Amino acid sequence: MCLTCQQVKSKHQVPSGLLQPVRIPQWKWERITMDFVSGLPLTPTKKDSVWMIVDQLTKSTHFIPVRVNYSLQRLAKLYVAKIVRLYGEPVSIISDRDPRFTSQFWRALHQALGTRLDFSIAFHPQTDGQSKRVIQVLEDMLRDVGSWEEFLPLAEFAYNNSYQASIRMAPYETLYGWKCRTPTCWTELGEHHVLGPEMVAEPEEKVKVIRTRFKEVSDRQKSYADLKWKEIEFAVGDRVFLKVSPWKKVMRFGRKGKLSPRFIGPYRVLKQVRPMAYQLELPSELKQMHDVFHTLSIGSVSRGPVEEVELRPDLSYEEEPIQILERDVKVLRKKSVPLDKVLWRNHGSEEPSWESEEAMRQQYPHLF
Repeated sequence: MCLTCQQVKSKHQVPSGLLQPVRIPQWKWERITMDFVSGLPLTPTKKDSVWMIVDQLTKSTHFIPVRVNYSLQRLAKLYVAKIVRLYGEPVSIISDRDPRFTSQFWRALHQALGTRLDFSIAFHPQTDGQSKRVIQVLEDMLRDVGSWEEFLPLAEFAYNNSYQASIRMAPYETLYGWKCRTPTCWTELGEHHVLGPEMVAEPEEKVKVIRTRFKEVSDRQKSYADLKWKEIEFAVGDRVFLKVSPWKKVMRFGRKGKLSPRFIGPYRVLKQVRPMAYQLELPSELKQMHDVFHTLSIGSVSRGPVEEVELRPDLSYEEEPIQILERDVKVLRKKSVPLDKVLWRNHGSEEPSWESEEAMRQQYPHLF
């Protein structure tokens, strides 16, 4: 298939790349995710964003009101006051490639604290799916509440005290051993009396139960997802295409519009970064972009030489036959029509076509 065809033809195969579940944490607030919810209405205290930090194991969450132009130093102080003070420094943080998270200051801070930063790859927000899901819930909770900043502490409490299907209990129950009391269930919960060795043993048992349930959900999700995906690998040196965004009014790689090419490239694979992520050799006009991509954003291309096709102004191009593979005669009621099976340039061996021998003799006599 020619270069132009590979750039413009749609793909009908199942998506490439099997699901890669995140590692299950060993303890509470050991591995966390974070993201910003921006563009909120300005509050009386000049806040317009929420910094959301989620624990992967317990699903407990903190919603911190901030302003979009807060300095990194101020965000670092908030992080220490709201997270490190309560839970200590985590082992790893998953986030998108927000400039605040990829800055030298933020990297240096967490390197000094001993935390590994795991960033999502280009055009693959599923890496931080935990944060994206909590953002959906938070936005639903904050709709039509007046001043969202005043309601935010109650939203955080309500989320952390609500049942989570993946762990089959509320985040507060996993974090503290039981759900927190609310005005609607004071009579239900009563008073808890946990003393001596039970105070240590009960949280440890809770964590074991949570990790088991987490593993069950993760395995079930992977088994369902892999039914509709296919496994694929690229070798170093392969040339691959990148998908152009199909969304309306979204520009990716400088291309936007319904009739723009579906793929750009090809680009050489430099190395495999993770099981489903590859680093590509991008041209100078794409150097500002992160060069690691998930297999979902990659389309394969043949390792052989790719021939460029010269298009006419009306986007058509001239076909040229290479050879006649087979001859046949189609018998009709009153006549017989000689046919030739023709192999064309810029088409693979699996794409020959049957043509009228009379027309072929007139246009391409050199084949006979």
